Amino acid sequence: MTAGLLLASAASGAAYTLTPGPAFLALLGIGASRGRRAGALFLCGHFAGDVLWASLALVAILGTHSFGTVAFDILSIVCGVYLCWLGARAVAASRDAAGALSHQPRRPLLRGLAFGLSNPKAYPVAVAMFTALLAQNSTALGWDALPALLGAACVGFVLADLVLVMLIGARLTRRFYHRHALWVTRVSGLLFMGFGIHALASAGPGLLRKA
Repeated sequence: MTAGLLLASAASGAAYTLTPGPAFLALLGIGASRGRRAGALFLCGHFAGDVLWASLALVAILGTHSFGTVAFDILSIVCGVYLCWLGARAVAASRDAAGALSHQPRRPLLRGLAFGLSNPKAYPVAVAMFTALLAQNSTALGWDALPALLGAACVGFVLADLVLVMLIGARLTRRFYHRHALWVTRVSGLLFMGFGIHALASAGPGLLRKA
């Protein structure tokens, strides 16, 4: 395990966190209406999901030669379909619907936990990020590398979360979101659909070949 690999894993974790998705949209709404503290609580809850999905992505990459990819491909398909559905819903949102999609919870910590564990963007994006990191090294890395890679990714998650907390609490960000919430929702929907289609295109051919 080299310092370069650990740094790359941290960078992948940060990039994964900063990539817009359903939780990012919810975070913008929470930050715009309730400020940094509520946004930080949301991210603290979401961190559990970050760790879970990053762990699954690393297991899928490191364990390809041990137990195959069928289960992980099926998970990617499920996430991809769900993302496409969420994206279509967001693209077609009215002003009232946009407000409902970013409904502000009374307990942002629990909302973040629920979002983190059920976020359909998480697995396919995590796989894409970590595959870019490990594709050339997966055969040389063993299971003993998993804790170090995951720990480095967690450092990336935390650093990116700090950036997001500063961003959502800025007056300019809050003003922009209040003024353009509908279009932020619709553009985010297009991103969700893009992630969903990518997940389907990545996992679908492998499942068809095995079938």
